[in-house]
Amino acid sequence: MKPKIYIDGQEGTTGLRIFERFAGRDDIEILTIDPALRKDADERKKLINASDITFLCLPDAAAKEAVSLVENENVRIIDASTAHRVNPGWAYGFPELSSAHREAIACGKRIANPGCHATGFVSLVHPLVSGGVLPAQTALTCFSLTGYSGGGKKMIAQYGDENRDTALDSPRIYGLTHMHKHLPEMQKVCGLDSAPLFTPIVADYYAGMLVSVPLMASQLRGISSLAQLHECYADSYAGQKMVKVMPLSAQADVGGFLASNGCAGWDGLEIYVTGNDERMMVCARFDNLGKGASGAAVQSMNIMLGCDEATGLNL
Repeated sequence: MKPKIYIDGQEGTTGLRIFERFAGRDDIEILTIDPALRKDADERKKLINASDITFLCLPDAAAKEAVSLVENENVRIIDASTAHRVNPGWAYGFPELSSAHREAIACGKRIANPGCHATGFVSLVHPLVSGGVLPAQTALTCFSLTGYSGGGKKMIAQYGDENRDTALDSPRIYGLTHMHKHLPEMQKVCGLDSAPLFTPIVADYYAGMLVSVPLMASQLRGISSLAQLHECYADSYAGQKMVKVMPLSAQADVGGFLASNGCAGWDGLEIYVTGNDERMMVCARFDNLGKGASGAAVQSMNIMLGCDEATGLNL
């Protein structure tokens, strides 16, 4: 029998993108809800418990409610919300971080899909901390530039409005209270003593994300050159299908500019090591709707089902 898959919250941006990635697949059965009943708790409960895997593409409170509806012990959940990302009972859906992360996804019943900004930060910082290159007590700074689709339907509508506020013509810093919802997972997953000083920026383009973390060579252990830092990432992500460490020549290859929409429509993630032997900057570039959301969720589902992790993804 084909695994039965249900998307709770299919009308949202993430849910729609997950559904799009199922096009042409004949190895799974998609359970659908009557649009008139998509907020009916009883109908949702029935479909969740009839599924093998349910994706939760919901606000945090609604995601927690959905988990409470599970009565079938065989149901496996992939939650795309923030609700369970630092919950010790949930596997973190970033298989490239270690063999243990991949195994936890493959065997787990509760998978927390990483946040988009967090995906970039974790991809850059986790290998350094886990490898003993970067001390856990290091105070870090992170900048993240994203397309407006990351704000969901409301923000997409704001940017698409022909009578929109002229402020939307310019990149805008947000999260000004430094209490961004991704900070807890950025700190915990990377094993840091404190959360980074994080500056997210939204700009007038649809999709794509560029997360950067500046580093001084003096902060690093056992690393005295840009080439050694690059080698650290190349070793960490060797053999991974969906994380690509770009060559050191990349900063010249792109003419000194790194566009944040360069991976839009692609489900992988690129890592750039730039700078010089004293002042370094590492960057992660990906699609905030791909590896930063729906693509990552489908990758986790594929691993859970034991099929090629790239099935249905654009690589």
